[in-house]
Amino acid sequence: MRVLITGATGFIGRALVPILRREGHQLIALVRSEERARSLLGAEVETVALSSGAHGLKQALERSDAVVNLAGEAIMGGRWTEARRRALVESRVQLTQQLVTAISEAQARPKTLISGSAVGYYGDRGGEVLRESSPGGTDFLAQLCQDWEATARLAEGSGLRVVTLRTGVVLGRDGGALAQMLPAFRFGVGGPIGSGRQYMPWIHLHDLVRVIAAALTDDRYEGPINGVAPEPVTSREFAKALGRALHRPAVLPVPAFAIKVIFGEAAGVLLGSQRVQPQRLRELGFTYWFPALDQAIADVIQTNDVEIVPFQSSGEPHTPGAEDYLRQRRPTHVLRAKTVLDTPLDEAFKFFSQAENLGLITPAAMRFEIQGGVPAITEGATIDYQLRVGPMPIRWRTRIAKWEPPHRFIDLQESGPYRCWCHEHTFSAEGSRTVMEDHVYYAAPLGALGRLANRWFIGPTLRQVFGYRSDVIRLRFGTGAVFSRR
Repeated sequence: MRVLITGATGFIGRALVPILRREGHQLIALVRSEERARSLLGAEVETVALSSGAHGLKQALERSDAVVNLAGEAIMGGRWTEARRRALVESRVQLTQQLVTAISEAQARPKTLISGSAVGYYGDRGGEVLRESSPGGTDFLAQLCQDWEATARLAEGSGLRVVTLRTGVVLGRDGGALAQMLPAFRFGVGGPIGSGRQYMPWIHLHDLVRVIAAALTDDRYEGPINGVAPEPVTSREFAKALGRALHRPAVLPVPAFAIKVIFGEAAGVLLGSQRVQPQRLRELGFTYWFPALDQAIADVIQTNDVEIVPFQSSGEPHTPGAEDYLRQRRPTHVLRAKTVLDTPLDEAFKFFSQAENLGLITPAAMRFEIQGGVPAITEGATIDYQLRVGPMPIRWRTRIAKWEPPHRFIDLQESGPYRCWCHEHTFSAEGSRTVMEDHVYYAAPLGALGRLANRWFIGPTLRQVFGYRSDVIRLRFGTGAVFSRR
């Protein structure tokens, strides 16, 4: 199936791409910047620029079997000024209208439209149990969601099966609400929002994209579907679960008046209550990977499959192709990770040896971008790229020191932030699966200060980067992927 995606470079879209590729779908992303999109989505996604206008959109639709519409400005991007309200409406309702109009004018039409929505559809409903058949609310966000869904449903007039996915708080490693909450909770100053009694529907990112993938091919998915987990929790219960996972107290509430001062009317998103049940997903027999909140949070924040230890030259494996580099640069630490991929050796090596896929397996917040074109990877090839660590832009040049397909390659940092960076990738067959092992030998700059930075910043950052990489692998190569600490 060929699937056209809007919002492919967003938090949900970037997780959807690898799972749809694993299921064999061809993907077209409708994007603002093709260059940025290629850096984020990898070698397996075709891009079409929004600037190509109605003609370009219609051509893309005529080649597509289905559409997934995820585009939209962030709801909590600031106070809901008149300009902000217009941006929220234009990025959802008007873009959906453009899609529906182009579909109606296309000579060959897709068969399915899956369009985003949110549990904000229901408004603030306290402890009332809400199902897909429950009426909508009356506030701005509720009306926005209702208009968004009504516009998507117009595609039914062109013969499409339309699904409107009402999502709750989406929990994932590289964005969403949890990324904004984690800093305060890590410092032990997190807690419930407002009274803490309001219900907060949630879903793990990987379950959400699996719902979308199922809806593409299963005709039983139709109409509104609540994209939430089966375990309802209040804001206070959510805060306690996050505190348990981080081994931190989570008792300091964020007063409702402070939220209202900061966000104005938008504060209703955080203070409102929706006790939403996934009735349709239950009826459809959808099986969650993460039905329980503690399990979902642990999966997002833990990085047990990544080990960082001091480098011991006498105890480390021999690394042919990098001996001189390591002798001169003198690493201080080694990162180790072992992953079992549910895919044959040749396919696994092909994916990881394409420079275009580096952006897909790098957190979006790092703004990874290859500079000066994408070279073919061979021994001796160099790759220049730019990324961001926190607020700092960093330029990096890497050289492929060893290239032994399909079993091994080594890349070395020639210029960049580290005093030493040597990354050895090894691949071996285990029946129909592939065992991939990473050894990264590195040393931070600045001597003793670098060692402190490694403890408090560099090490945790590398764990998060490799943890995100593991998430992409899990989606791209199936649920059979197993991650274990070496």
